[in-house]
Amino acid sequence: MRLEDLVVYQLAMEIGEEVFAIVDQWESFHKWTTGKQLVEAADSMASNISEGYGRYFYKENKQFQYYSRGSQSETRTWLQKAKNRKLIDEETHHGLIVKLDELGRRHNNCIKSIGKTDDQ
Repeated sequence: MRLEDLVVYQLAMEIGEEVFAIVDQWESFHKWTTGKQLVEAADSMASNISEGYGRYFYKENKQFQYYSRGSQSETRTWLQKAKNRKLIDEETHHGLIVKLDELGRRHNNCIKSIGKTDDQ
């Protein structure tokens, strides 16, 4: 299976592109403070999935998937900050949180499917 065929990767890419398009519309100060952090966190989700996928050892792959899952949490925090600072509205915030929740469920399943677990 190719990386691009993984639904978890596709969803992470979609969220990253949506976040970038939103931040691209902000004024300069907001882009370089909140926006830069938000885009980096959102982009890190897909990039860590892809880096892990490219590793040939299960433990390394899992570790990068955990990094990606951490970036999901960081993205959630920056989205909350953006909402609090009135950079995004409630509807936009809610839509992205729903997508992050779906990504989280799919990502947890992906992580469980990688290699053998310690208890097997």
